[in-house]
Amino acid sequence: MTTTTDTTADAPDAPDKTDAAPSPILLLTGVVCEVERLSPSFVRIWLGGEGFEQVGPEGTTLDQRIKIVIPNDGHPVPSSVIEADDWYAAWLALPEIERGHLRTYTARFVTGEGVDRRLVVDFVLHGSGGQGRGGSGGPCGPAATWAAGARLGDTLGVLAPRRGHEDGFGGIEFAPGDAHRLLFCADETALPAVASILESLPVDAEGVAVIEVPAAADFLDVVIPPGVAVHWIARGERPRGQTSIETLRTHCGLGAARDRAAHSVADTVGAEPGDDVWETPVFSSSGETLDCPERRAEPVGADDTYAWVAGDSATVKTIRRMLVGELGMPRRQVAFMGYWKDEDATR
Repeated sequence: MTTTTDTTADAPDAPDKTDAAPSPILLLTGVVCEVERLSPSFVRIWLGGEGFEQVGPEGTTLDQRIKIVIPNDGHPVPSSVIEADDWYAAWLALPEIERGHLRTYTARFVTGEGVDRRLVVDFVLHGSGGQGRGGSGGPCGPAATWAAGARLGDTLGVLAPRRGHEDGFGGIEFAPGDAHRLLFCADETALPAVASILESLPVDAEGVAVIEVPAAADFLDVVIPPGVAVHWIARGERPRGQTSIETLRTHCGLGAARDRAAHSVADTVGAEPGDDVWETPVFSSSGETLDCPERRAEPVGADDTYAWVAGDSATVKTIRRMLVGELGMPRRQVAFMGYWKDEDATR
C-alpha cells in the first residue's frame, strides 16, 4: 500500500509536508523473502520490500501487534489512496473485492538493516483461530490459507510501527514494571508473542509460563531464562484451555476446582464463551471503570507477580476470574487478552 500525495502541498501558502512529523504507522506492501515450516501448526514468513528499512520496533518486539491485509484471489495488494493517519476509514471505503482481508498478528521479530530489513511473522496453520484483537486466522481463514501456500515473491499488505515511533503506533501490552515474578499463559495464537517476550527477559528473571499448542510436535525452540519454568501442553483431543487452567491452579496453590462445571471455560461469570475480553491496566473491553490512565506507571512491589495471559477469549476470561477473583491480584499487575473467539465452543 502507498500513501497519497497531497496535491494541495504544491499550492501557494500550503504547509511544507517535509517538515511534518512522520506518521508512526507504515503502510507497506510486504514481499515474501523466505518461508520456513517450523512445525505442523506453524509457518514462519520473512517479509521485506520497499520501505521496510523503516519498520520497527527497535530492539525486541515483545507482543507488538501489527496488521496484515490478505488480498483476494486475482486482486493485487490494496494500493489505493490511503493516508496513514486515517488508514482504517480509507481501507473500508475501498470496494470489498479490492480491500482484501484485514487481520491482526504479532511481529515475531524484526531483523536486518537497509534493504535487508525483514519483518518476521509466525502464522498458525492448525486448530481453531479467530480475528479478535491480536488474534490470528483459523485453518480455513484467509490468513492461514495464504500462509500455508506462501511462496517467494508473494505479497500482502502490512501496517507496522515506524522505527522509533512505536509509542505512537501502540500494540505492546507487556509492562511488568519491577515485578519480581512473572506468570504467562498462552495458546498457539499467542505463542509468537510470548516467545518474543520470554526471549527478551533478563537472565535472572523468575516465573512460570504455560503454553498450550495442538500437538507435541509444535513445542518450538524458545530461549528462556533458567529461572522461568515452562510447561508445554499438547492439547490433542482434550478441551481447549482445560489443562492450561488446571496447571495454573496447581501453580497458584488453588488446587483442583471442587466443581469442574463451576470453573469451566464455558461458565465464566458474566459472559458467554465467545465474548471479547481485553483487560489491561489502561483498557477494559467490558467497560470497567479504570482508576486512572496512569496506572501503568504505578510501581509493582518487589515481591509481587505480574501476569500476562493471551489466547482464546473463553480461556482467558476463566483465568482472569481465577487470578483476579480467587487470588485477588490487583488490576495493575495483570494483562488479559482474548486474541480470538472459539465460536463453536461447546465446553
